[in-house]
Amino acid sequence: MNKTILIKNALVLATMDGEGREIKGGDVYIEGPEIKKIGKGLKVKADTVIDAKNCVVLPGFINTHHHLYQTLTRNLPAVQDAKLFDWLTYLYGIWRHLSPEAVYVSTQAGLGELLLTGCTTSTDHLYLFPRKNSGFFIDTQIEAAREIGMRFHPTRGSMSRGRSKGGLPPDEVVQSEDFIMKDCERLVHKYHDKKKFAMTQVALAPCSPFSVTTELLKLTAEMAAKWGVRMHTHLAETLDEEDFCKKLFKMRPLDYMESVGWVSGGNAWFAHCVHLNEKEARKLGGTKTGVAHCPCSNLRLGSGIAPVRMFLKHKVPVGLAVDGSASNDSSDMLGEIRQAMLVQRVKAGVEAMPARDAFKLATRGGAEVLGRTDLGSIEPGKAADIAIFDVSGLDFAGSKSDPLASLLFCGASHRTKYTIVNGRVVVKDGRLVNVDEFKLAEKANKAAAKLLRGK
Repeated sequence: MNKTILIKNALVLATMDGEGREIKGGDVYIEGPEIKKIGKGLKVKADTVIDAKNCVVLPGFINTHHHLYQTLTRNLPAVQDAKLFDWLTYLYGIWRHLSPEAVYVSTQAGLGELLLTGCTTSTDHLYLFPRKNSGFFIDTQIEAAREIGMRFHPTRGSMSRGRSKGGLPPDEVVQSEDFIMKDCERLVHKYHDKKKFAMTQVALAPCSPFSVTTELLKLTAEMAAKWGVRMHTHLAETLDEEDFCKKLFKMRPLDYMESVGWVSGGNAWFAHCVHLNEKEARKLGGTKTGVAHCPCSNLRLGSGIAPVRMFLKHKVPVGLAVDGSASNDSSDMLGEIRQAMLVQRVKAGVEAMPARDAFKLATRGGAEVLGRTDLGSIEPGKAADIAIFDVSGLDFAGSKSDPLASLLFCGASHRTKYTIVNGRVVVKDGRLVNVDEFKLAEKANKAAAKLLRGK
């Protein structure tokens, strides 16, 4: 029999549905993985009752781009002030020592941080495969995500253009097109779940125009269509990338991706898209090609500010993302939403990103980018993925005129009180339920030290 949960008495229940309902004193009734009822004063019995008095209740956030392995290389002094290409060149020398153990602990550390900040679904883009012991990196990530309780969209990343072919990465972490596509096929057939409320879905993700061959991009588009999965890559993140594409391919980055079959089927999403113009935004909107907006990373590396309001004007699917923890350097999803709200005001004016629009990017927007119709809002029939934030503390004093917006304008901590994924409580009273976060942090620090030693 399905376990049941009743969340009651929310200060505000923000449904993020098509009507944008906000119910004061709202309740949510959950059976198994599914939301069954929402309203006020629901007369139902449940196995677990969560009193959400003084709490804001939201749909779980959706993170549309990450590099979880980078959790072990946060805050390195040598690249704290480096731009993207220099940052990558330095870090490739460290990441080439990545091991299965490092992948497992970094995945749990990054996903744990996301869960603690209200995120219930995350993608990941693992594109670096050293020649030794890397054959099951994605399998290792999926196992780690299942243990911690996260809804997970791993992408089989790849690099096929090493330095000897004019690319940026060292040859020892790139693979052949044939090897990459065979492993993509294995992972899709083994793990990709197309059913409603799927906890694992796989996408194909060549790393970037400057680290993969044209042939791999074309093959990926063909096979993604055949297997019915989505595609993902970095695009238009920096002006250096734009110069690279113009020099090597005689095209701007988006034109190049269109030429290899990535901008037509509505099954692709690109990370960053900082340096796109209005004509290109119209093309993305017309083809329903998505964008993962990564404001903290783009600021951290000095890459620029993506024109998100322009994207929304042209109906481009836009989700939010924390990006890799070596360029953020955090997996704080609520913090990312706040940053998205603030930075767009600098880009396009103070009215360009109201708090509620920022929350839409992190919920409904992320669901659209990932092609999920069962996520992104609190309404009957949707997945029971919910974030509950306590706003009763001193850091929220004086903000009760708008408790939902207070989560972005106020607050000293971004931790949830409860996080629920697929009808299971995975954060309770601000602590992870399925793993010991203090022991996990200790393991992550040991793995990071080992990685930096080159072992």
